[in-house]
Amino acid sequence: MSALPKTDSLPTLDFARYRNPAEREDFFEDLRHAARTYGFFYLSGHGVSDQLQKDIVAISKRFFALPQADKVAVEMVHSPHFRGYTRAGGERTRGQADWREQFDVGTERRTVVQNAATPWTRLQGPNQWPDALPDLKSVVLDWQSELTRVAIELLQAFATALGQDKDVFKPIYENAPNQHLKIIRYPGRDATGSDQGVGAHKDSGFLTLLLQDVQGGLQVEKDGGWIDATPVPGTFVINIGEILELASDGYLKATVHRVVTPPSGKDRLSVAFFFGADLNADVPLLKLPSGLAQEAGGTDTDPDNPLFREVGRNYLKGRLRSHPDVAQRHHADLL
Repeated sequence: MSALPKTDSLPTLDFARYRNPAEREDFFEDLRHAARTYGFFYLSGHGVSDQLQKDIVAISKRFFALPQADKVAVEMVHSPHFRGYTRAGGERTRGQADWREQFDVGTERRTVVQNAATPWTRLQGPNQWPDALPDLKSVVLDWQSELTRVAIELLQAFATALGQDKDVFKPIYENAPNQHLKIIRYPGRDATGSDQGVGAHKDSGFLTLLLQDVQGGLQVEKDGGWIDATPVPGTFVINIGEILELASDGYLKATVHRVVTPPSGKDRLSVAFFFGADLNADVPLLKLPSGLAQEAGGTDTDPDNPLFREVGRNYLKGRLRSHPDVAQRHHADLL
């Protein structure tokens, strides 16, 4: 029997069921249901230690408590790879300012020789790290490593639930996965201003794994309304990205979501991990079992947000739009 209750809130899936052969098939049924009905779900039983969860929250709070000069010293505008600190209002979604400050980290790699045919390779490179908080690097990279483990196992579960070999996606992430992490603080403000913490959007990778602190604000679009993704201790919020939508011909959908600004006197803290494919890869089109293929409605077509099977082109498009100051300083030739 399916373990998912009928509810207007997001469902919760226990990942321990995937690891139990006796429960695995029911888990796949629930995974498909959650993914197709909501595109979002809570994941418990993920195996990430409570201590590491506490550590990433604590170090994030310490970073945002630094003097502004220390944060601005690693401002993203200094990085052609879109790494570093962004002030509240510095990132944009669909042209509107997002009211959040954040620190972006990617995979630690060397810069590469640029090729005009593959402009997305300029996104590869080192991170910026604040001298004022040397502990940040080790905790963030530990988090990135551990969340990569969970993301790959979850991606294998999705592949199997789609009737594929569990490692069907491995060729497009194995050599150089795109591991993008944000620590995010949403400052509260009074009701007279915009309530856009981050505007309505979809994510571009395979999967997003989100750790929330105690303050809500994340909302998921469904049937013309919004479902509150209230923080649930010990869980991650999981959502599907555009790579899985493309690969499944729309059987899975990347779901629109947003964050509403907290009220004055409250802060929202979250840690978002986006697991994606190699920037130089192309997204395959899976051959789904006939029963699933009949339910695949094709990918969404939005002229303001076209989807490309070239992973790097899709990701670069989003970065250039979201951070116009970085784009103008380092990538004006692409604008």
